[in-house]
Amino acid sequence: MKIIQHFVGGTPVQAEPPAWADVHDPARGSVSGRVALGDTDVVGQAVKVALDAQAAWGEESLGARQQVMLEFIRLVERDREALAEIVTGEHGKTIADARAEVNAGLDVAKFAAGIPHLLKGEFSENVSRGVDTYSIRQPLGVVAGITPFNFPVMVPMWMFPLAIACGNAFVLKPSEKDPSASNRLAELAIEAGLPAGVLNVVHGGAPAVDALLEHPDVDAVSFVGSTPVARYIYETAARHGKRVQALGGAKNHLVVLPDADLDAAADALVSAAYGSAGERCMAISVGVAVGGVGDALRERLVARIGSLSTGDGRDAAADMGPLVTADHMRRVSGYVQAGADAGAELVVDGRDVRVPGREDGFFLAPTLLDHVRPDMTVYTDEIFGPVLSMLRVDTLEDAVALINGSEYGNGVSLFTRDGVAARRFQHTVQAGMVGLNVPIPVPIPYFPFGGWKHSLFGDSGQYGEDGIRFFTRRKVVTSRWAPPAGSRVDLRFPA
Repeated sequence: MKIIQHFVGGTPVQAEPPAWADVHDPARGSVSGRVALGDTDVVGQAVKVALDAQAAWGEESLGARQQVMLEFIRLVERDREALAEIVTGEHGKTIADARAEVNAGLDVAKFAAGIPHLLKGEFSENVSRGVDTYSIRQPLGVVAGITPFNFPVMVPMWMFPLAIACGNAFVLKPSEKDPSASNRLAELAIEAGLPAGVLNVVHGGAPAVDALLEHPDVDAVSFVGSTPVARYIYETAARHGKRVQALGGAKNHLVVLPDADLDAAADALVSAAYGSAGERCMAISVGVAVGGVGDALRERLVARIGSLSTGDGRDAAADMGPLVTADHMRRVSGYVQAGADAGAELVVDGRDVRVPGREDGFFLAPTLLDHVRPDMTVYTDEIFGPVLSMLRVDTLEDAVALINGSEYGNGVSLFTRDGVAARRFQHTVQAGMVGLNVPIPVPIPYFPFGGWKHSLFGDSGQYGEDGIRFFTRRKVVTSRWAPPAGSRVDLRFPA
């Protein structure tokens, strides 16, 4: 059985006395390992090591930091398959999806490798005679990242490559459900030449999180997860004087207008709803059929769902793997039943799926409910599973009102051939990321990732320019090197 320890100061360390949590293989429904759970002492050790390491790392040249990042990228590319296998073994997503996740994390690391350019400041010469003003960006110190189970490689790589390239030291607290990938990433960073202590990994639950939020030497906290936890992270860390970016949950809609290519829209809906078993914060969980297009769209959805294969993510023939834990499978199943009990039509029920040889796995096949109402919990709550709800409205304006009435504002998409309607939609809809004939509008690393309303707490999204600003402090310098002749005392406000 695999034992996953904390990774502090460039080496695995064990908490004393040790506390443990089981790590499961979701496809087999069995325990595959145990992870050490940290407490205040372990977090304190990690932060101290990070603080000591940051003093030198923050003074390192931009070129040296860039070189470490470039080598880290090379090593992740070398070990891409092994990382994908770790993800599939502990999360359950298909191996193809896990490979894509590693690639997406690499994209942000490649953006971070441009740090010599990204940290260039601004300069104004002769703002007054002989006086120049310029800005520089400097690291914060020790920063922490708290990441979810659904992307154990990608989301940590949204955070620590940029933070480290900016000159900070980093303490990562990944999900205890699939912790191994974070340790492996930290090992690769050390192999790439990152000084020991600049990147540390502490495993654990609420005690480890609270210790990071309250530690006086942690300057900033970055979080991705559910809305209730995001709100708690934001309020607690801010109360302790920390900079915070906290990305919460989502209820993402895909709106289909009557003029849309219905086959393309159905392909997009099925892909975005059921990829990674719906365990994506950018998954489409609501399809909104406008103006009588519902029956034709539903027919296409049912045909596509029927062709999907649910199975062990290591099986190349599987389109969708299991959910991450048995508890989560039961939770998602409960929402399906609640929707049916409330009057939604259960068109495709994935709860009775059986995978030969994997009878104990945490499987729930693609599920479709139609004629869902906005007052049903299957619509209002973030389910985080392979459940697609269909709603029907008369007009685009009705669809926008429906979306804007949600507490979430993460991502939204519209399928249409009408450019005027698309422009009106993108202007009026209340969401941070909008797709036009694109089902999952995740920005490339040059643009920040983040939603509106209860999908984001704080002023900063992940990566892009937001990431650079979040992980640095701006300092504005005004300098005068003019000859001293003619100087005098002047108590007036400087002009």
